[in-house]
Amino acid sequence: MQIIGKGTWIDLVAYKVIEREKSLGRSLDLIRVESGLGASGIPHIGSLADAARAAAVKLALENLGYKSEFIAFSDDMDGLRKVPHGLPEWLNDYLAYPVSSIPDPFKCHESYGTHMSSMLIDAMEKCGIEFKFMSGRDAYRRGLYTKQAVKILENWEKIGQAIEEITGQTKFKSQLPYFPICENCHRIYLARATLYDKNVQKVVYKCEGTEIRKKFIKGCGYEGETKIDKDQGKLAWKVEFAARWASLDIRYEAYGKDIADSVKVNDWVADNILDFPHPYHVRYEMFLDKGGKKISKSAGNVFTPQTWLRYGTPQSLLLLLYKRIVGTRTLSIEDIPNYMDEVDQIEEIYFSKKEPSSMWEIKLRGLYEYINLLKPPEKPSKHIPYSLLVQLGAIAPEGKEVEYVVNKLKQYGMIKEADEKVIQRIKLAINWAKEMHEVKREKIQLNEKEKQMIKELISTLTNDPKESQQAIFQTAKKYEVEPKDFFKTLYKILLGTESGPRLGPYIVDIGLEKARTILAQAIEEN
Repeated sequence: MQIIGKGTWIDLVAYKVIEREKSLGRSLDLIRVESGLGASGIPHIGSLADAARAAAVKLALENLGYKSEFIAFSDDMDGLRKVPHGLPEWLNDYLAYPVSSIPDPFKCHESYGTHMSSMLIDAMEKCGIEFKFMSGRDAYRRGLYTKQAVKILENWEKIGQAIEEITGQTKFKSQLPYFPICENCHRIYLARATLYDKNVQKVVYKCEGTEIRKKFIKGCGYEGETKIDKDQGKLAWKVEFAARWASLDIRYEAYGKDIADSVKVNDWVADNILDFPHPYHVRYEMFLDKGGKKISKSAGNVFTPQTWLRYGTPQSLLLLLYKRIVGTRTLSIEDIPNYMDEVDQIEEIYFSKKEPSSMWEIKLRGLYEYINLLKPPEKPSKHIPYSLLVQLGAIAPEGKEVEYVVNKLKQYGMIKEADEKVIQRIKLAINWAKEMHEVKREKIQLNEKEKQMIKELISTLTNDPKESQQAIFQTAKKYEVEPKDFFKTLYKILLGTESGPRLGPYIVDIGLEKARTILAQAIEEN
């Protein structure tokens, strides 16, 4: 059984990148990976996924013995196509403006684009991801793509033909794959560039207007020209990726299926026009909400990384992103408690002294290392069910929540002292208790005997911790069931885990009626 690196899909991708580079005969002194940061709307979990996964491949390349660098590239020359849900209406006046030229509606950054990029940068930093940030506007301003842009514009007719053959789009058979920023109205996409003067490296254009998101935006009619070595225009998406790859020597970049056609064209341009073998790609699926709709900046169903990190640890968020890359994923804020507990489960496997018995266990151990960015802790943390902390946080005295929960955990014998990780977990669970209230419980399958046992237990529970604890033992004995098995069933119902605190004191703490209600609901669901 051959194990590559840590045994995960991340390691396999890194291995394939290396093998491809060897077959191409290119230098392996530095292998750059890249991810584009959208700057046109509020970054969501999917936006972070692109960056975090690229960062993981960078780590895997380094683990295999190669120097690597991860570039996070902000497309802040992109034009605003639609005002995202919840943002001010006045932004409609800036439709088709480059996002780096639009005022920040939150008034804390130099532009709208900078603000949006900063939110994703903040999430990456909170997750501990190392990266090199690059701005699209700055790249054009410094002439980073000039050499590539010259080749592209000199071959624009050939590229237009290829675009039609690959995608069916005919637009670029009659105009250049370059969008000038109109010198008069300062908008992008509205000006149609039809002539390139290679002697002076200028593009001639007329601001005619265009359709954006099924809405026609009228041009101002201005006719002008612009040099391509400035930040007064940008290459079209159908060719810009290729220019970036060649300019920055990018060897790996993943992409979503929504831009698959653009990637195909860019691959062709890189290979055939720029004489730069396109990067190795992995295609991933989108994150969908529980209703099956794509999580989108403009649709208003954005689930931000900051939202996740209010209730869950960076490791739980990275677990979501690193578990797998293929297949569509549905996502809800209600998933966070499950991922918090799953991190504990994987940690137990990682720190187990037993040799892994399957490839699956090897992968889980590798996954644990990646969610810790290949810097795993020296010892495991205290594993306390997230739902337990939420329930204790919900009944804690206001202003003394952390102290109350810590004391209860000590009383239950679950901790002796609360270290930094335990305190962090308690604070996250308190946020959940105050803002999300209950943790959604998985439906537990019960047989007729178990239902009868629980029904009888409900009637015998009291406000005395010792009596309630004894009632559980007596019910198990009466039905000739191992007490540990009955306790496991009750833990699954009450906490969603197979173990936890002494149930007698815990039932009294959360409230006898609440405990009875939860147990009764479990019976009804069966």
